[in-house]
Amino acid sequence: MPHALLIKFPGTNCDVETSRALEEAGFTTEVLPVSQLDATTLQGVNLVVFSGGFSYGDYVMSGRMAKLVTNHKLGDELKKFVDAGGYVLGICNGFQILTQLELLPKGSLIHNTSGRFICRWVPLKKNSPTSPYLKLLPENFELPVAHAEGRFVGEQGDAEKYVKDGHGALLYGTNFNGSSAAIAGLQDDTGRVFGLMPHPERFVGRDTHYDPDWNGAEKGWGYYLFKGVADALAA
Repeated sequence: MPHALLIKFPGTNCDVETSRALEEAGFTTEVLPVSQLDATTLQGVNLVVFSGGFSYGDYVMSGRMAKLVTNHKLGDELKKFVDAGGYVLGICNGFQILTQLELLPKGSLIHNTSGRFICRWVPLKKNSPTSPYLKLLPENFELPVAHAEGRFVGEQGDAEKYVKDGHGALLYGTNFNGSSAAIAGLQDDTGRVFGLMPHPERFVGRDTHYDPDWNGAEKGWGYYLFKGVADALAA
């Protein structure tokens, strides 16, 4: 079985359901407080997960403090992990952390254009047929979001370039938060590092859909995101 390590910061609050979702998709998991990280932590790990929440209360800038502590604890071990074939997933606040760690194409996640926290289900469009995270999902699907700083922005022209070259792997069907080029998720050159603002761990079972009669698939769409990574690691 592939093994996933979920790094928990003060304020992380989605690690339990993310761990449960990963286990249902075929992973063994460990949730580890960031205080226990060291240079040996990533040994035997296949997937590192930065779960959703409000690391360090989102003070200074979302993900900024988490980046500083991660770099202090791991140095360049996380980059070495990716270079050696490891997978890294960042969900919501985890996506913000990955952009801060510069493991994804350059850009930032800032306040929604509405200036408000938004919690709702959103339509999504797959923009990378080769992404291991998205390969089991249909071209169009939906997941819930819950964020105040989820609007992706980059330098002029970058977002459009990311969409064209596939780095912008996941797009909003309705650009409700004002993200440049409607980007909802990014991947690196390898496709193994992936960050997204929607919460796949909140739609793993069909019974967690807002429509009690939903029958779009055997399981919730989030399950297939985690299952796609498990399959890639087992191949």
